Amino acid sequence: MLAGLLVRVAQGDREAFTAFYELTSHRVYGLARRIVVDPGMAEDSAQEIFLIVWKDAHKYSPTLGSPMTWLMTITHRKAVDKVRLEQNGSNREARWGAANHSPGYDVVAETVTGRIEAETVLQCLNTLSPRQREAIDLAYYNCLTYREVAERLSAPLPTIKARIRAGLQRIQTCLGEA
Repeated sequence: MLAGLLVRVAQGDREAFTAFYELTSHRVYGLARRIVVDPGMAEDSAQEIFLIVWKDAHKYSPTLGSPMTWLMTITHRKAVDKVRLEQNGSNREARWGAANHSPGYDVVAETVTGRIEAETVLQCLNTLSPRQREAIDLAYYNCLTYREVAERLSAPLPTIKARIRAGLQRIQTCLGEA
């Protein structure tokens, strides 16, 4: 009976298609629903499947199986494709969300932490000799090179390098203790 209806559907017979639909739609929807779970997606899948039946009824061959087997194979494939498509979309969205997520931060905590760190650095700078502090201030806060610091302070370059190195070591020790 279904095979005869499919032959007529392949010839464009709308009444045969309606009859085929009425006899098989509950099984198509049932299988689609079990695979895709979501009722709306299952309905969309069933609609797509019956469009395929309308277009491709001429591809059915009784030698390959019963009309119901042919129809359930199409249903299974389309439903699985829909699930995969949906999963790929979800995965894409998840990857995009993870890549573009910018965690919020507490402005107050950041400000307090910054102030505490600045105070600690200032305390450590106060442990330096006046000459070390002056050389580090010119090098790091005024962005001068060692040579420019040496010229500004009228001191030999190796002396300036030694002052800055010793001062930085003292600051590092002080920060490690803090």
